Amino acid sequence: MTMLSRVLGLVRDVVIAGYFGASGSADAFFVAFKVPNFLRRLFAEGAFSQAFVPVLSEYRSQRDLAAVQQLVHRVAGSLGSVLLLVTLVGVLGAPLLAALFAPGFYLAGGEKFALAAHMLRITFPYLMLISLTAFCGAILNAYERFAVPAFTPVLLNLSLIASAVVMSPWFEQPIMALAWGVFMAGAIQLLFQLPFLARLRLLPVPRAGWHDEGVKRILKLMLPALFGVSVAQINLLLDTVLASFLQTGSVSWLYYSDRLSELPLGVFGIAIATVILPSLSRRHAEKSSEQFCRTLDWAVRMVLLIGVPAALALIVLAQPLLTTLFHYGEMSARDIDMSAQSLRAYGLGLVAFMLIKVLATGFFSRQDTRTPVRIAVQAMTANMVFNLILIWPLAHAGLALATALSAFLNAGLLLRGLIRDGVFRWQQGWGLFVLRMLLANAALAALLLWLARPASDWLAAGLVQRAQWMTLLVVAGVVVYVTVLAALGVRLRHLRG
Repeated sequence: MTMLSRVLGLVRDVVIAGYFGASGSADAFFVAFKVPNFLRRLFAEGAFSQAFVPVLSEYRSQRDLAAVQQLVHRVAGSLGSVLLLVTLVGVLGAPLLAALFAPGFYLAGGEKFALAAHMLRITFPYLMLISLTAFCGAILNAYERFAVPAFTPVLLNLSLIASAVVMSPWFEQPIMALAWGVFMAGAIQLLFQLPFLARLRLLPVPRAGWHDEGVKRILKLMLPALFGVSVAQINLLLDTVLASFLQTGSVSWLYYSDRLSELPLGVFGIAIATVILPSLSRRHAEKSSEQFCRTLDWAVRMVLLIGVPAALALIVLAQPLLTTLFHYGEMSARDIDMSAQSLRAYGLGLVAFMLIKVLATGFFSRQDTRTPVRIAVQAMTANMVFNLILIWPLAHAGLALATALSAFLNAGLLLRGLIRDGVFRWQQGWGLFVLRMLLANAALAALLLWLARPASDWLAAGLVQRAQWMTLLVVAGVVVYVTVLAALGVRLRHLRG
């Protein structure tokens, strides 16, 4: 389901690129969408889910259904009241938020800033709707109903595709259709999950619960986690702030390249972290340290097994991938070239982005949110230093490279912390695993470089020709990578957790 969601997300971005390219109006929309989306990841998927799922898993393991229902109702009331207040403030203060998150637009003045502020008023309620959706999804994940929350983002992608294709001709400013598509998607996604919660007898009925013991514990865990799990998102948002000072198109170039790097991150990195969180939380509650360690070790191996070849593909095939997907309509050859520069930089950090998702789960499942916060602050500080150093010679690509470098620092410090706490120990077979990985990825890189065509060939080719060439590269790459791993002794049983 996560794969379906991410693939449709890619289709959505192809449609948006074709209709709006990397224009000033596209820059304005991406800012208007990124602000509530960033806050959603911070409050909901990031801090809230990582604090809520361990507590809910503990209630499920140690208490009866009535206690779980009471926790759900009171969390719904507390979360809902905060989200309503934040949404009202955000809608009223949209111009101020637009100036804060895109100061370059504000200082330049003109239509781009006004358009971003106007669209932000429409998109900001998405924060409340999608955060409540994430709350419902966290309950379903805690009960191993992973498919429904994973499918839910499909509805956002379908909504935005329909808005661009069907609704954009209705507006004087066609890009406004996307803002209304975001708003509608939030409501649809929330309503979609409610019947599945009803089946579990956990349909939220909001009640005041600030004094509830479980709510207090979640709040205590959530506050420091606001920075911990979402450091990558904060870094990306800082990139947008700085990119608003660069030439027109910079925000869009970063967006399109980030979306491509998000595909393997979402399909595998976030999916693995989502699946292991309830399991690790139960292992911790049951004091099963050996199983906890094995689960975490398996997750790290899976990230490397998938993340390293995905990163290689993004780096080597940056321009062909972007050309195949986006070089239509309003998306120019220059836009492709500029987006490829930042995609290669994001590709360098892909493995670190994926590891952060998994390694942070090792802390959150033990209800330790303070350690990731300290690490996140260090990584954010490093990211800003890297930004200021690299933005001058590399412009928008320097911002992407800074994000990648700070992600490796973040992942390294998280790993060191888990080893220091004794909850992560290298299991048997790591030496052989690394050797197999190196050989398989070397074969993959050699194949991709051998089959590579000049960028001019890709730009001159039509859709069918590009699709054929890309299919050949993808299929050949997968076959070679899997074949080399199999020849070196990797079997399906080795991949099971």
